[in-house]
Amino acid sequence: MASLASAQDELARARRIHASVIGVDSHLDTMQWVLNAGVDISRRLSTTHVDLPRLREAGVRAPFFALWVPTYYKGSEAVRRTLQLRDAVEKLLEAHPDQVALATNASEARRIAGSGKIALILTIEGGHQIADDLAVLRMYHRLGIRSMTLTHFRNNNWADSSTDQPRHGGLTAFGRQVVREMNRIGMIVDISHVSDKTFFDTLAVATRPVIASHSSCRALSDVPRNMTDEMIRAVGKNGGVVGINFGAGFLNAKDAAGLRSSIAGKAALEPQMTGEALDRFAADEYVRGYSVMKKAAATLEDAVTHIERVVKLAGIDHVGIGSDWDGISSVPAGLEDVSRTSRGRLEDAPPHRRAPGSRLQRAGRGEDSRRQLPVRAATGDRALTAWDRPPGLSLAFLHLQWIGATDVAQALSLPRRDSSRRLRSAGCFRCKWQFARLPVRLPCG
Repeated sequence: MASLASAQDELARARRIHASVIGVDSHLDTMQWVLNAGVDISRRLSTTHVDLPRLREAGVRAPFFALWVPTYYKGSEAVRRTLQLRDAVEKLLEAHPDQVALATNASEARRIAGSGKIALILTIEGGHQIADDLAVLRMYHRLGIRSMTLTHFRNNNWADSSTDQPRHGGLTAFGRQVVREMNRIGMIVDISHVSDKTFFDTLAVATRPVIASHSSCRALSDVPRNMTDEMIRAVGKNGGVVGINFGAGFLNAKDAAGLRSSIAGKAALEPQMTGEALDRFAADEYVRGYSVMKKAAATLEDAVTHIERVVKLAGIDHVGIGSDWDGISSVPAGLEDVSRTSRGRLEDAPPHRRAPGSRLQRAGRGEDSRRQLPVRAATGDRALTAWDRPPGLSLAFLHLQWIGATDVAQALSLPRRDSSRRLRSAGCFRCKWQFARLPVRLPCG
């Protein structure tokens, strides 16, 4: 009983700290519901994984909202659809200025989140959306978009995708120009979805840290969208972040075949339409594909295992959450929507995880030497390095998302109070808990 009470005290303290900091999810597809089905995400919904009330509940105050356009939109049609999504974001901002605001740099994100609002960070999910034109890329930046995934399910004209047959052998000369221009103007280069060769070509060109906004570990679930151990190590050396994808097929090998089949089917779509007809097709396809979640073998424990593997390979600074909610069709048990990243209770855990000496109990006391790590399960400071100038200055205020007992980090150890060199050089100056090294002082100081 004493051990259980101690773990409950530790978890209560974690939740208090969680409430005082800013959480980040580096990939949410929720704007698809807004554009395709006209839903109002200012209200709590039952049809989506994410809405503004549940983001607040989860402490995710700096979400990356993806403006995803299917690859069957070509050239100017892809640009048109991107602008429709950006317009939908603008309507959301205008309708709910008391709840949400656009963040285009680190100081704005800090100010918005500090005021109690949600700081939206906008991303593009697929290089085809620039229609092979750097001027379009720059215009997106002027519209407040701050990250771009280089490919999606299919190759584009300058980069190979992980889920298509290689055509370019990685990045083309123009693809390298895209990466350089993104680095120059301050857009984060996102290497989720790209082929292995495109990945390494990108790192050879990039002068700023990259992110894999929504990818997991290929060694644990063999899908091409996941990253090899070598790639994960390379992201760590680059200073970037891997955001763990919560799609069941990304996490559990038993669900991987279904994911591979689903991606192949989506990538093969080639509707011979344009304009409103194509928009109706895309809307119907999205709503049909994501309204009902498929059964899955994956669980919360699988997500924890992927987080731990990235920590082992690249270090705690280089792992985050890129859930892909509202862009996945099957979710792990225990991670059904964004609210599950904070609302869990110790008593919700299964008996074998509540028992004295269990992994959860050891985690609560920080006593699992084999698996001990701070709860840094949100993509934070490192993921947004590209925003800050000079390169290397990071968004340290986005340093943690503290997570409850039955959620992503329930099996991870809570950090212990520590006045060692690690804390003096890199810690939270308010709560005095130990974190991994951060290059700037946290704003709670």
